Amino acid sequence: MLACVIHAAHDLRIDELPEPIPEPDEAIVQLGAGGICGSDLHYYHEGRVADFKLREPMTLGHEVAGTVVAMGDKVAGLKLGDQVAVNPSRSCGECGPCRAGRRNHCTKGQFFGSASRFPHMQGGFAERFRAKSEQCIRLGGNVPFPVIACAEPLAVCLHAANQAGNLLGKRVLITGAGPIGTLLATVARLGGAARIVITDLFAAPLALARQLGADQTINVAEESNGLAELVAKDGAFDVAFEAAGVAPALGSCIESLGPCGRLVQVGMFASGDVPLGKLLAREIELVGTFRFDREFAQAVRLLEENRIDVRPLITAEIPLKDAVGAFDLASNRNKSLKVSLVGAG
Repeated sequence: MLACVIHAAHDLRIDELPEPIPEPDEAIVQLGAGGICGSDLHYYHEGRVADFKLREPMTLGHEVAGTVVAMGDKVAGLKLGDQVAVNPSRSCGECGPCRAGRRNHCTKGQFFGSASRFPHMQGGFAERFRAKSEQCIRLGGNVPFPVIACAEPLAVCLHAANQAGNLLGKRVLITGAGPIGTLLATVARLGGAARIVITDLFAAPLALARQLGADQTINVAEESNGLAELVAKDGAFDVAFEAAGVAPALGSCIESLGPCGRLVQVGMFASGDVPLGKLLAREIELVGTFRFDREFAQAVRLLEENRIDVRPLITAEIPLKDAVGAFDLASNRNKSLKVSLVGAG
């Protein structure tokens, strides 16, 4: 079978791999669609994501959905032909964080298409892949696979919103209008935010962000003082989501929050100086957010019920066999937001 395998930075191949054989508690899922994520692009361009460095060839992909085509003899709750959304997280269920209801912090946790552990956890950008039955959520069958594959980034945003707390009536700033930042705008709107402002360096994603929930957008490449002028005119923000993962954006969030505001760091932060002194002086709460837990099932329900429409995010649907070209398209923020790889069946 074909799989999209990263061997090193800029060395992405469509490899022929052996057919997967399920363990007793696993299903084999035929890929319906898989969204290319920012972390996939980091592996493609840099061979790493933050501290997670590629140490062996790895099948990419964690935003996946498809059809059950085989099962182990201990699988319950699924049948052949079921369409499923696949949660890319695997937790042990036994460690302290798991027992405390924080499975996203499982000490033995694994994640599709991630080099965080060695051997690496292989991902879902393959014609067929293995998933434990508990990772699979059965679908009604009426929602296209590229839409359902967006459950994973939507779950990330739902968890980030939970970290922010009650958004009802709040003024919300989002830095970064990529798929996560744009979905954060829709989640903040769902949570009752009074005003949502999103910033970015590119015009195309900002236009889409306005379509999907943002009240106002600021192109900081063209209006370097635009955010500061907005704060001076309308007042500070109550909540900020930093979704760009760069030091200047984090600094902008701190500068734009009022006293006792809450800043949720969503983007994978690399390095750089940030004005932590102002964070202290204003008693701003800085909280992290890491993946998701029960929010994945909530994201699937929201998509199935069409309470959040992600279709405008999906720039293109490209066959798995053409994944290298798809990654090049996904790397161009002027031309794409979310590129979905689709299977043959």
